[in-house]
Amino acid sequence: MLVKNDIKIALISPKGPLYHHRGGIFKKSLRYAPLTLTTLASLIPESINAEVSLYDEGIEDIPNNLDADLVGMTVITGSAKRAYTLAKQFRQKGITVVLGGPHITLAPEDAASNADTIVIGYSEDTWPKLLNDFINGSLKRRYIQEPNISLANRPFPKRELLNSKHYLTTHVFEATRGCVHTCDFCVVPSAWGTKPYQKPIHEIIGDIKQHWAKRIIFIDLNIIADKDYAAKLFESLIPLKLKWYGLSTTLLVKDNSLLELAARSGCSGLLMGFESITPENLKMSRKGFNAPEKYGDIVMALHKYNITLQACFTFGMDSDSPEVFMKTARQAVEMNIDLPRFAIVTPFPGTPLYSRLDSEGRITTKNWELYDGQHVVFKPVNMTPDDLLAGHEKAWKYTYSFSSIWKRIIGSSVQIPISVMANLGYRFYANHLHDYYNCDWITGFTSLENKTILGST
Repeated sequence: MLVKNDIKIALISPKGPLYHHRGGIFKKSLRYAPLTLTTLASLIPESINAEVSLYDEGIEDIPNNLDADLVGMTVITGSAKRAYTLAKQFRQKGITVVLGGPHITLAPEDAASNADTIVIGYSEDTWPKLLNDFINGSLKRRYIQEPNISLANRPFPKRELLNSKHYLTTHVFEATRGCVHTCDFCVVPSAWGTKPYQKPIHEIIGDIKQHWAKRIIFIDLNIIADKDYAAKLFESLIPLKLKWYGLSTTLLVKDNSLLELAARSGCSGLLMGFESITPENLKMSRKGFNAPEKYGDIVMALHKYNITLQACFTFGMDSDSPEVFMKTARQAVEMNIDLPRFAIVTPFPGTPLYSRLDSEGRITTKNWELYDGQHVVFKPVNMTPDDLLAGHEKAWKYTYSFSSIWKRIIGSSVQIPISVMANLGYRFYANHLHDYYNCDWITGFTSLENKTILGST
């Protein structure tokens, strides 16, 4: 039991193979500051005199002589192995270790033996309680999200605790959490259900105003999950005269009034999950509201409002054949998608996809650091794992050849300077991806945002 409320807390986002600052694919100029650590820092009770240090291992090393009474780590599946390694080192030094995040929420039994305590679910209420229990010498083995959690009346994230020089921007905000859809590969409905959580709009605007930012990022997984709320948010953003980037489903384009309002509010770029050009895949993955024959119309509708599109496609679904890679890549170029992205379908533990593939005996490894969307961790139906890996890389290289980049940029004619810079960044990714298929370079160690709060996504 601590004699007084003076403690040293280190909050860590462990590195994964794609985001390590010394050897990873992404250069720091493509990274935005994570909201996780700064949010956790803001939730420390005022009654505790805490000296807080934040470490985003994607951009900096953790000191070998880390001085802390308690370490909290937010963990996604791809960084779980690294988190467990760090936890062992810290615990051997007598430092108390707390693990939370999506992987811990989805697979608590996998994590429990690697920490002094784990946090399951959103932690707005449990994190302060955990800290008080730690001080009082009554730390429990696990803390579970309160049933009636609210995002209202929470302190603003302490963004000043991160070095802004390491990031493209620290102006990262969150309006909502969760998603109303039940896509079988997504961790969100499995971990937190489909109930949307919303911050009061006046609090979001207040947070933005204190920074006077002119370009911001919303990390909400689906900012239009509640269209009425989204409309009110967009209306409130108009007077700020800023530009914002975020994530949405393709359903936004089906509501032209909401799309127009988003544009008026300053929406300049969106990430959308197209997932597949094959309807059978979309139906099986419970994303049947996507219509591949309408993808081109979606791109044109966004470009009409000067909104750039980062469209994500996933390879390896059960109806995919070896022809799908180049067919998808060519369509992405022909549709003038500003930034096409490709991933290998990944059965994250706790999701329906994982349960199905595991029951079919198709999971080939539980080495969590390979669960990053760029490795094959299961047996595909219509091709070999090597075929899937090679086709995935081929799609990236075709899409980000100079001729394809030029064709898409000229065809889009939207925000050309920014588009050129972003495309060159992804060209680097495409041409170095094969260097990182083998994780041996990070043996003994292990980012969607990444944006996870301890016990949240």
